[in-house]
Amino acid sequence: MLLLKKLNLININSSLIILLPFTLISGPFLPDLSIIFIGISFLYLSIKEKKFKYYKNYFFYFFIIFYIYINVVNLFINQNFDSLKISISYIRFMLFSLGIWFFLEKNNKILNNLLISFVTAFSILIIDGYIQYFFGKNIIGYALASGPRVSSFFGDELILGSYLSRLFPIFFGIAILFFKTKKKLILISIIFVLSETLVFLSGERASLFYLNLSAFFIIILIKNHKLLRFITLIFSLLIIVILINLNQNTKSRIVDLTVEQTGVCKYFDSCSNQTENNTKDHKDKRLYIFTPIHQSIYQSAYYIYLDNKLFGIGIKNFRKLCNDDKYKVSKFSCSTHPHNSYLQFLTELGIFGFIFLIFIFFSFIYFCSLHLIKSFKKKQYFNDFEICLLAAMLITLWPFIPTGNFFNNWLSTIYYFPIGIFLWSYSNRIK
Repeated sequence: MLLLKKLNLININSSLIILLPFTLISGPFLPDLSIIFIGISFLYLSIKEKKFKYYKNYFFYFFIIFYIYINVVNLFINQNFDSLKISISYIRFMLFSLGIWFFLEKNNKILNNLLISFVTAFSILIIDGYIQYFFGKNIIGYALASGPRVSSFFGDELILGSYLSRLFPIFFGIAILFFKTKKKLILISIIFVLSETLVFLSGERASLFYLNLSAFFIIILIKNHKLLRFITLIFSLLIIVILINLNQNTKSRIVDLTVEQTGVCKYFDSCSNQTENNTKDHKDKRLYIFTPIHQSIYQSAYYIYLDNKLFGIGIKNFRKLCNDDKYKVSKFSCSTHPHNSYLQFLTELGIFGFIFLIFIFFSFIYFCSLHLIKSFKKKQYFNDFEICLLAAMLITLWPFIPTGNFFNNWLSTIYYFPIGIFLWSYSNRIK
């Protein structure tokens, strides 16, 4: 009876991991519920079975120190119930990653089924997304967002590009692990090309950058599938170039608006004077960090940091201070978060909190550089599967691009998803 209960718990959690690509489409509630269940199940089973190896690694040690820090800051320095609620419950993401590692060891069919889940989820989004693009509405009636921008089942939440670009490296890694025949590789290549083009049609410029960043990272560092990733990238870029030339609205959103909002066009007197903040004539030769809105938010965040250098203002408190006359730069300078993870850490967690993030980033660069150096000697520090997982982590850690709220539940699920798979792979060394 006890064995049956244990098997059921393993099967339930295996199913929750396999279904993550689908639950992430549904919104934040179901994936958050899934990771809580996975984390609690892992904690219960690992303690019951005395499997303490999952708590004896650098990821666990580092996370616990960071977890203690954010709770001390929110409890004693910036007392705020909302902040404390986020910081206390943040431990679920560590348990989620360790839980994935644990259940992958318990059930060797999870990754294979996860690949089927990825193929199905991406295929559904591709079919629905292109229906929305060509016919104006998707299969459940969601219309194209203004731009026009494809959002598929995400509706008013314009995160289709974020979903595809962040999960794409994980999908690619699992695909090259299991798909070996030419027919399967051709099928998966078609899905990859259509997915990359759909990210472009979503109008999410940061997501398009992330996808290309991860593509170059994978092409440079993997050993056996460089050509596959290179060909899919080239085909995607060719289709995107064709779409830019055929669809003026798409070109305006991705190319023209980007050039205009950064202020580059002022140097060539080619601005259309249509951006939100561009009410002056083109004698203003200022360049902006991404857009005038982003620059205003970043300036406001920086001014707040200057007054709270050591420990910051606490998680989720930026929205409360950015409208203060002392920090307000323009009517665009206030938002729910600073729109850049590194600025968010500086503002909300101070220089000590920022050290945690910058340490992870430079450690990541160090080990990837080590792998690159070894590859010149025909050796590998990481296998190809792990490189793809690292590409997903690179998207999270990249500092020079606008980002969502680092502590957002939906994003955090995606952040910690590849970490769990990587911990399992690295500890078992897939051949």
